[in-house]
Amino acid sequence: MRKPKSDIKSNTALYETQALIKPTGFREYDARWWFGHPESDKPSEINLYGIQTLGASLGTLIHELGIEPKIVVGHDYRSYSLSIKQALIVGLMSAGIEVSDIGLALSPTAYFAQFALDVPCVAMVTASHNTNGWTGVKMGVEKPLTFGPVEMSRLKEIALSGKTVTRSGGGYKFIDDVATLYMRDLAANIKIKRKLKVVAACGNGTAGYFAPHVLDKIGVEVIPVQCDLDHNFPNYNPNPEDMKMLHAMRDAVMRYGADLAVGFDGDGDRCGVVDNEGEEIFADKVGVMLARDLSAEFPNAQFVADVKSTGLYATDPVLMANGAKTDYWKTGHSYIKRRSKEIGALVGFEKSGHYFFNAPIGRGYDDGILSAIAILQMLDRNPDKSMADLRRALPKTWGSPTMSPYCADETKYGVVDKVIEEYQQAFKNGDKLLGQSIRDINTVNGVRVTLEDGTWGLVRASSNTPNLVVVVESPTSEENKTGMFREIEARLAKYEEIGEYDQKI
Repeated sequence: MRKPKSDIKSNTALYETQALIKPTGFREYDARWWFGHPESDKPSEINLYGIQTLGASLGTLIHELGIEPKIVVGHDYRSYSLSIKQALIVGLMSAGIEVSDIGLALSPTAYFAQFALDVPCVAMVTASHNTNGWTGVKMGVEKPLTFGPVEMSRLKEIALSGKTVTRSGGGYKFIDDVATLYMRDLAANIKIKRKLKVVAACGNGTAGYFAPHVLDKIGVEVIPVQCDLDHNFPNYNPNPEDMKMLHAMRDAVMRYGADLAVGFDGDGDRCGVVDNEGEEIFADKVGVMLARDLSAEFPNAQFVADVKSTGLYATDPVLMANGAKTDYWKTGHSYIKRRSKEIGALVGFEKSGHYFFNAPIGRGYDDGILSAIAILQMLDRNPDKSMADLRRALPKTWGSPTMSPYCADETKYGVVDKVIEEYQQAFKNGDKLLGQSIRDINTVNGVRVTLEDGTWGLVRASSNTPNLVVVVESPTSEENKTGMFREIEARLAKYEEIGEYDQKI
């Protein structure tokens, strides 16, 4: 196969005859590219021949790793995802892979299918929470894990060098009813006894086909909000960290007098929550609630949390009394999933809303609907408490949303390396921030700087988009939370590579 090119323009003959792949689309643990949108003049980063090359490269890697050459493939609900998937399948078959196509799916549906069909590999076509115009593929060859940097680097090398290997033995079959099996599996043996009214918000994304049905089957009253599938996403982008979605969830809770709202992202592997008082609860705080509840049932439980998450996992007195321990690890679904399996964690939590339930609760992959079920079971076990009561029972902290200043993929890691060096030098010099000494520097993923009073700030490179990620939290005051952000904001302002923030505090 010829080497793909990185600079082919759309609407040209070359675009229709050669593979286009921008190298930066191979990210730390996903593949993600701008495919194009009619309302945007941003040039495409990949074309269908490029996707075909990706499939052939993945097939080549599967053989290289000595994995049984069988794969589950699904796609999310975007206007172009089916064509992306079909191009991917052509490439996989050319490399000698037997493809089981499960059709329209959530990412956790595809992960479930690996177990249900006893197929070792998975390729889920989805841009997750990214806006329309983006596409991507989540991949794995060892259930329930997905690719990390090692596998992605090798995949990139194969694809960009044109070193795919054509093999016989490829095949295709469409598997009916995996969606039904998946929903039946989620609801099996679960019955919520408490009378609960639940808003299910899906942003017209793929989860609208799944979530309301499952929640209804476990015995709660479901109020669907934007659950009709519409790949134009006419109301808001399905992303439970996006304020538009959270405001829609809040409005629905207040309008219908619901006990809570659960919101799902574009591929259904994340869950966001708004409580009965209409207040958003950041997913890391919901995770602390779940950890409290589960550690009472499973004493001395081990958890994993990503570096964006609240410090309460380490300091909450209830978790400490239950003997729970939490390991702070790299942000990213592949990282937390793998780390949770490695250290035998009961659950892994991400601030973004990815939760990874291991046995006996789940199979280790992230599933937004399973997360919603776990939250409802928590409420069922606490019949005299509302979601707001459980929120108020947590030690008070002041935290920010995830803020994402623009920084190009080509430069973002270099910028973060410089910021890490700055903070490490400040720590070494004994510099004061907000009038306090630096207590700890965690560089497992970017840099998380913790001050004497527990106030902390994080700067890291986004794994999926051309952005940095900034999060701050203080256990002592709103003032210190804001002060920590201002400190980071001023430090980042020195770098001309950094552009506008999507939101600030």
